[in-house]
Amino acid sequence: MKTLKGAVAVITGAGSGIGRALAQELAPRGAQLALADVNNTTLEETRQLLGSAQARTYVVNVAEAAAVEAFARNVERDFGRASLIINNAGVALYGSFQELSLEEFEWLIRINFWGVIYGCTFFLSLLQREPEAHIVNISSVFGLIGPAGQTPYAASKFAVRGFTQALSRELVDTNIAVTCVHPGGIRTPIADNARAGAATRIEDQNAARERFDQVARTLPEKAARVIVNGILRNKARVRIGPDAYLIDFLQRLMPVRSPAMLAKLMELGAPKEKTAVAAPARK
Repeated sequence: MKTLKGAVAVITGAGSGIGRALAQELAPRGAQLALADVNNTTLEETRQLLGSAQARTYVVNVAEAAAVEAFARNVERDFGRASLIINNAGVALYGSFQELSLEEFEWLIRINFWGVIYGCTFFLSLLQREPEAHIVNISSVFGLIGPAGQTPYAASKFAVRGFTQALSRELVDTNIAVTCVHPGGIRTPIADNARAGAATRIEDQNAARERFDQVARTLPEKAARVIVNGILRNKARVRIGPDAYLIDFLQRLMPVRSPAMLAKLMELGAPKEKTAVAAPARK
């Protein structure tokens, strides 16, 4: 997109973290905002931070197809159009694969992956009407490399990455550009808000949160600026933070050995008890 002035930007997960920072980044650039989150309280807090910007809020559970379909209809009713969608909503889950139930695994996949699918599905027709439009799907560095303790999160983010790459090729000769974003450790509430598997020890949950606090060094505001610059430059892929660049480099250089190397790096300075690595935040 050449400009964001006058664009109607749809952001999911706008109640906190990167989603809120994106709203604050886009508003001064003249974008109109359709902000969605499952938490109405934090969503309204975001809207209050935007001052006089033209913004509307919608309580939406992106894990439900009908809810996202209704959201798209409501945006069309309220704005008449949509030119940018940022599928940002996401969650984290503590626990190893053996500790997690199928229901817990499915809960995360429905939000992190199906939420992206639903967003693209139900907003695509609106985007197609625009002279130029953009889809941004938030993956993760754990969409590049899969660490122990993150089977559902990594599965969802690898899925987002693959889906976005394929969608980008299908839309290459259209008015819609597509960007896949791979944030590293972003200082957002995702770790504090993460669920834990019913069989996951409290000690492991606390260790994971502590480790996240150590590695999440990039501020959401910086992440939002990088994403918006990627939109304006029509970049197919955006990496955020020095850790994202390092992980991307390692997995390209040594695709087989890099997961073990990453595990060793993340153990340095970590608590001595058994540790489940916390998911880097995108939201």
